[in-house]
Amino acid sequence: MNEVAQIAALGLDQVIDSAIHDRRIVGTVTMLAAGGRVIFTRAAGLADRENGVPMKSGTRFRYASVTKLFTSAAALKLIEAGRLDPAAPVTDYLTDFRPMAPDGSRPTITINHLMSHMAGLDYDFQQPEDGPYFRAGISNGLDANRIELTGNMARLAAQPLMFNPGSAWRYSKATDVLGVVMVAICGQTLPEVIASLVTGLLGLDAAFHDQPARLAATYHDSDPAPVRFDVETAIPMAGGSVLRLDPSRIGRRDDASASGGGGMAGDTDSVLRLIEALRSGPYLPDGLRAEALRLRTPEAMPTRGPGWGFCWLGSLLSDPAAAGTVLPAGTVAWGGVYGHSWLMSPATGRSMVALTNTTFEGMNGRFAAEIAEASVTAV
Repeated sequence: MNEVAQIAALGLDQVIDSAIHDRRIVGTVTMLAAGGRVIFTRAAGLADRENGVPMKSGTRFRYASVTKLFTSAAALKLIEAGRLDPAAPVTDYLTDFRPMAPDGSRPTITINHLMSHMAGLDYDFQQPEDGPYFRAGISNGLDANRIELTGNMARLAAQPLMFNPGSAWRYSKATDVLGVVMVAICGQTLPEVIASLVTGLLGLDAAFHDQPARLAATYHDSDPAPVRFDVETAIPMAGGSVLRLDPSRIGRRDDASASGGGGMAGDTDSVLRLIEALRSGPYLPDGLRAEALRLRTPEAMPTRGPGWGFCWLGSLLSDPAAAGTVLPAGTVAWGGVYGHSWLMSPATGRSMVALTNTTFEGMNGRFAAEIAEASVTAV
């Protein structure tokens, strides 16, 4: 191990050891690549605390919103092939998807709006517990709701938009809609689309269906230690809303489970390899890569704060000083609600993935913040 790798290992190890010792996370598999080479891999803690199963490098996780990276990558391949136009209205592909704007009009939602989360759509867990999405029976892609995809899209299209498309940013079901667009284009199921355009091309071990017993157990934040949950659980969030998560959903083999925004599972290595393929190499032409990493939002993202915007792949750091971070400008980052975070730094040639089995600490808690900083300050 060279000097850079030794320093990286020290910093990352300290972050991981502290999180496990303090019982903020139950376990993690963390990987860091620099210059196209993996320089750090560590499996730590427990995949299943109650049965004493240790975390291993090949442990599989429910990806949650890490899935969005796979769906967006597939969309980029269709754009490259000329089969998907970012400027085109969604109705060019889904003729009935015409939600109403707050002013009563039926505005044009483009593919770019979907990929940038500027379509005016929402998620149920960003609304009050009995909000309109919940009352309409719209699945968030992670709950126990078994409505099939076309029915879910119809319910989504029937709800008023939060704002006129392109006028603001809001994290939403947009990537699920993007997945259904690709189903219409390709005449395949979404699992088949992702397999042919992403996982099959890159040899990745990730899919929309898996046996729950093969995956890391799921836990959510609690004091003094994370609490395990195996069935649909309503986890309180800020602002009086709740997030409904059903860990058993991944075991279904039905249309409802193929959520482009959160339905996949797989190992950490597969996520890192996809990030590296998007960062460099022949997977994307340079021009399309630049488009994918271009800032799309006109203002700060409410979920990240000052200095962060959004590109087609995730949140994009435009002003490190305003964000109060040592991460370099141009860093792209996102995560998954089951306890995951990842980042890609074109400026430094570094990519990091930290998958945990602890909601929410592994996604936006102290662990996620510290592991990101350690991945960069190692140089």
